[in-house]
Amino acid sequence: MPTLKSSAMRTVDVARRAGYSVQHVRNLERDGVLPPATRSAAGYRLYGEIHLQSALAYRALAVGAGPVEAKRIVRAVHECPTSEVLALLDAAHAQLDRERTDLKLAKEAASAISAELVEDVRPSDSMSVSELAAALGVRPSTLRHWDAEGLAVPDRVSPRETRRYSPAQTRDARIVHQLRTAGYRIDQLRALMPGLRRGHRSEDIEAALAARDVSIAARSRALLDATVALSAVLAATQA
Repeated sequence: MPTLKSSAMRTVDVARRAGYSVQHVRNLERDGVLPPATRSAAGYRLYGEIHLQSALAYRALAVGAGPVEAKRIVRAVHECPTSEVLALLDAAHAQLDRERTDLKLAKEAASAISAELVEDVRPSDSMSVSELAAALGVRPSTLRHWDAEGLAVPDRVSPRETRRYSPAQTRDARIVHQLRTAGYRIDQLRALMPGLRRGHRSEDIEAALAARDVSIAARSRALLDATVALSAVLAATQA
């Protein structure tokens, strides 16, 4: 097994330096994120620097790309050609780039939507579910889901009456659509939309999108940190 130059470490040593519990280190070895440990004469696990760097790489990748993809990438370092590892890393960076692009578009759209005036509207200005779905480029079932979650609720006098979206409700749906595109989960929007609906305060939308920007930046930095540890592990596996 390839090793980086270091003295043997116990499970607890790797756990402390990587910021994990002892059981978590064992689980990472079980899942193939860490290569198999050697054993002492007494049967205790002995780890080297390659195990520590693998654990550190996984920790950073879990922040940057999610735990599932992090395991996939670090396992690939131990099992696959370098070209496959690099391809997985490229895909992780590309995903963040797409999220940044979507966030930029969401900021622009939310700014324009929030500035719209919806006073002095007429009943004829309302839209049906199918009309609004076509305008947003989503399925009618998506609008019904947003309705059920209280995110963009159309007018409906009776349960059997066709749902119609007023201009203000259409704007709700457009904001939800942009925030969903930017990566916001339904539970996050449930907390955010009531405040926006009371006045469509542009500062609330901007704050929400700014928080998403911070999250993406943190994940991008985590991928950068992971690269250092991965480079060390790759060097060891090729030695």
